[in-house]
Amino acid sequence: MRGLNRAASVFVLLPVWLVVAAASADEGMWLFNDLPGEYLKSNYGFEPTEPWADHLMRASVRFNSGGSASFVSSTGLVLTNHHVGADTLQKVSTPEKDYYRNGFYAQQPADEIPAPDLELNQLVAVEDVTERVNAAVKPETSAAEAFAARRGVMAEIEKESLEKTGLRSDVVTLYGGARYHLYRYKKYTDVRLVWAPESAIAFFGGDADNFEYPRYCLDVCIFRVYEDDKPARIEHFLPVSARGVADGELVFVSGNPGRTQRILTTAALKFHRDHRMPYVLDFLRRREVLWQQFGLEGGEQERRARDDLHGVQNSRKAYTGMLQALQNPAFFARRQAEEDAFLAQVAADPAWKDSLDAWQRIQEVCARRRELLGQTGGLGGRLFRTARTLVLMAAEDQKPNAQRLREFRESARDSLLQRLFSTAPLYDDLEQTELADSLALFVERRGGDSPLVNAVLQGKSPSTRAAELVRQSKLADVVERKRLAAGGQQAIDDSSDPMIQLARLLEPEERRLRAIHDELDETERQAYARIADAIFAIRGTDTYPDATFTLRLAFGQVKGYVENGRKIPPWTTVGGAFAHEERHAGEPPWKLPPRWHEHRRRLDPKTPFDFVCTADIIGGNSGSPVVNRDGALVGVIFDGNIQSLAADFFYSDEVARAVSVDSAVILEALRKVYGADKLADELGH
Repeated sequence: MRGLNRAASVFVLLPVWLVVAAASADEGMWLFNDLPGEYLKSNYGFEPTEPWADHLMRASVRFNSGGSASFVSSTGLVLTNHHVGADTLQKVSTPEKDYYRNGFYAQQPADEIPAPDLELNQLVAVEDVTERVNAAVKPETSAAEAFAARRGVMAEIEKESLEKTGLRSDVVTLYGGARYHLYRYKKYTDVRLVWAPESAIAFFGGDADNFEYPRYCLDVCIFRVYEDDKPARIEHFLPVSARGVADGELVFVSGNPGRTQRILTTAALKFHRDHRMPYVLDFLRRREVLWQQFGLEGGEQERRARDDLHGVQNSRKAYTGMLQALQNPAFFARRQAEEDAFLAQVAADPAWKDSLDAWQRIQEVCARRRELLGQTGGLGGRLFRTARTLVLMAAEDQKPNAQRLREFRESARDSLLQRLFSTAPLYDDLEQTELADSLALFVERRGGDSPLVNAVLQGKSPSTRAAELVRQSKLADVVERKRLAAGGQQAIDDSSDPMIQLARLLEPEERRLRAIHDELDETERQAYARIADAIFAIRGTDTYPDATFTLRLAFGQVKGYVENGRKIPPWTTVGGAFAHEERHAGEPPWKLPPRWHEHRRRLDPKTPFDFVCTADIIGGNSGSPVVNRDGALVGVIFDGNIQSLAADFFYSDEVARAVSVDSAVILEALRKVYGADKLADELGH
């Protein structure tokens, strides 16, 4: 573990986009194999020992559906957010049993419900493979050749690791391409639902309160992992604190932040501000209206579309906050000045002035990406995505492993097949709605006279064509999917399934566009790698890389803030939740579940509910355990406040906060609201 470089010149000159520890003291999503031990020791009197870090690393869990979690018992219990588990809650629900809305509790192990396609990953080892990856890329090769070589050696490393260890093995790109690490995971694919509260308390306040604070959300649920049809025996799990947290307390967040872009140059940031983010927001708003309208058709339609609607609403609000941060002229003026200062420093160093063209390369890539916005070879809907996977897989399986697209490499095969053969229900009306909208959008972007559009629609309207495709396809049948997968290219060639035929029609265009994007990715990767190498050479290596949906450690203090002259306390209480309901006259989404009112007298109104801290988090951290110095779980991350949404691009602890469910209210609710004393007793043991 290395300490942070705190030289005064770094504070003055260091651009935020360079992903080096900046003026904000607790900034950073740190690699577990490179924690800022000296900084924690000098500023907090805490030194993270290797056993402490290794235990927390192995007690942490990643959800393949997107999100984080932790082991909280020796018997395989996994604690995460309700909204992280929502994908599974939706898939195991039926019109008669709506577990997402009404909650669920398995009184006995036999009652626990298997998730149809959930994979949990526990990180067990990290290895630096930078030299081997870089050695495969020869000097003066084209970007396309470099990309192919890099993809090939990464697939080779992963295959060797899988064969040697039996562990899921992923080569992860760090620092924009300056470093490559091999992550090895133990996989759990027999995962069962144990407990979930009602959505009304998990998402209390709904979209209106989302990314706001104060909050009163019990956004948690509990799963259990099994091995050989028995609860898995877990060595590394977290004790659960009954007292929660104290004001000013140092806490740690161990999770899988999805993606930050703090290394981006100002040219790249302007591309996102002016082009990519408005483009994404337009799409999200379109889908939000689509799912709202679908849900208005009836109660069952609302249930089927609920998870998709909440997902796009959350993304729409997040992207709006990020775009607002980029639209601040003061932010760009500061970033430009910081970038200019660093460029002058690079130009003055004979060893690194040749790297200045890296900034120009990135600008050229952004211009090309702008031209490609809206061009796609894919469509929406789970049925089409299944067809697309089968078509591509059949073709990729005929190639050597090193030449395949990344998602079809041998080391990722088991995870791919688990998703492909999911038994989660498919609904024709939902599929038709999404496919019809994506076909209409395809026409808008390509133009109605496009030969490809005409070939796709076959003379029909988007809605008629979508209905035809969904009605005639057999891919909702898992047996049929398995038959096509086992039959390889011949089965795909012989298939008369219209969804397969549509995927084959679009395959050449998808591959053409993907090749362009891959080449742009490689050009950008090489440019950022040169920038990062210049940073390391000039200012040292005590840095953290941008987030990559791999395990990181963040830290900060439990701390309130001031917003618009109003002092915001660091935590809320159970009593405050009832008061919040009363302030909104008990109207949804500010209506607590009936059982909370039934058991109100049993609840301690002073019990902490949610709290905020200054830890540096981003999307993907949802479900992350928050632990104290002793490694005891004191909370579960579920959100950030609206001011934290700029964290994709920069960190500030002035008013930005991570929001967590307090461990005290989890235990209080299990015992006094849900009658789950047995489950509460199992936590931490």
